Amino acid sequence: MRDARVLVTGGAGFIGSNVANRLAADNEVIAVDDRSLGTPANLDGAVEFRERSVLDADLPTDVDAVIHLAALSSYAMHEADPQRGARVNVEGFVNVVEQARRDGCETVVYASTSSVYGDRTAPTPETVDVTAATGYEASKLARERYAEYFRNHYGLSVAGLRYFSVYQGYGGAEEHKGGYANVIAQFAADVANGVSPTLYGDGTQTRDFTHVSDAAEATALAAEAGLDGVYNVGTGTAHSFNAVVEAVNAALGTAVAPEYVENPIPESVYVHDTCADPSKLRSETGWEPSVGFEAGIERVCAAYR
Repeated sequence: MRDARVLVTGGAGFIGSNVANRLAADNEVIAVDDRSLGTPANLDGAVEFRERSVLDADLPTDVDAVIHLAALSSYAMHEADPQRGARVNVEGFVNVVEQARRDGCETVVYASTSSVYGDRTAPTPETVDVTAATGYEASKLARERYAEYFRNHYGLSVAGLRYFSVYQGYGGAEEHKGGYANVIAQFAADVANGVSPTLYGDGTQTRDFTHVSDAAEATALAAEAGLDGVYNVGTGTAHSFNAVVEAVNAALGTAVAPEYVENPIPESVYVHDTCADPSKLRSETGWEPSVGFEAGIERVCAAYR
């Protein structure tokens, strides 16, 4: 994408700032964020920052493309305040897209979630059945349904990205998320400080860990291509939490053992395993993940050396 005017909501947050910075090299980028999970310090100087909520009227939606990443982005956040979760994740989505539509924008890319797949050990395509076991997942599926409405009723190009376990590490934009950061960031910080990482159960649960630079590239390509529908953003390979701790120790030259505790999240809603089948996104944009698991761990741990 070049020479376009782009709005990134949640643009000072973890994924949002990486997307905004990635696009700002060739485009005019406006990042709006309420600072709840982000900070303008994450943004390059070329990105225009505006402190706003996605629930506000008169957002800067006179743009060529909207990348809507603002959200309460975890199960725990929604359980703490389900009503606020619905307002931000669902009403905020409708508010942003409707304002953009009225201003003539026809391209929207938004964040959904891979959590809607539940437990899947094999690479999972977008065609499998999905479910809402949590308020967080319900809010993301509501976005997908409203995206269908905007596509079918108004002819917008609307692409939902089901991100798989995106990480970067403390020392980057993920640091502002604190305890809501990806486990790679949390485990690396613990090990670097000689603290045993806390693993739920026996640590055999797996995730398709996706580096934020790859997620940002996928997001930019989706907007450039004007994609419609839902797309997986993941590597197609899963690694266990035990493997993360081992890789972090190897990268830091340490030998900090994890602490195993009983999982406090109800088994009925806890996602034990995830793995993406990214072939749909690959076939329509040419996207390929470029940061492998070991290389990603090295990047995270470099901040501590």
